[in-house]
Amino acid sequence: MSTTLVNTKAVRLIAVLLMVAGVVLVAGGAATWITVRSQLVAENITIPDDAMAFAGKTVDGPLDAYVQADIINKHALEGSGGKTYAELDREDPARGSVMNGSFLRASLFTSVIAFGVAAFAAGMGVLFVATGYALRALVPATAAAPRQTVGAGA
Repeated sequence: MSTTLVNTKAVRLIAVLLMVAGVVLVAGGAATWITVRSQLVAENITIPDDAMAFAGKTVDGPLDAYVQADIINKHALEGSGGKTYAELDREDPARGSVMNGSFLRASLFTSVIAFGVAAFAAGMGVLFVATGYALRALVPATAAAPRQTVGAGA
């Protein structure tokens, strides 16, 4: 057996940094989620009755935004005879409506992505805090502690 010194001070510092970073990530994720949600609610978008889900509900989350983007696409295609913005002639009167529909869909999909990034950040924050806590719990508070290990040539 051989003795190895473990620098517990460095490990404990890394543990604290992980926990602080985790708290920052959770706070950032929560702030992003709340901001995106409040902006969607402020738009007062109501999902129409012919949507695949959430009919009559105000858009305030990622699933609602996705459903609203889907129904906008359905309505735009109905109004353009099944053609997308790129497929319409420049002179087609439906082109402006389809273009607006495309812009609205892009904005809604951006909010869906923002919700996903916010959830990911918060989830990683929780993981960082848990990892930091586990490191702090495993390493003693002394500056350096000897550890017995099985060595090849002891």
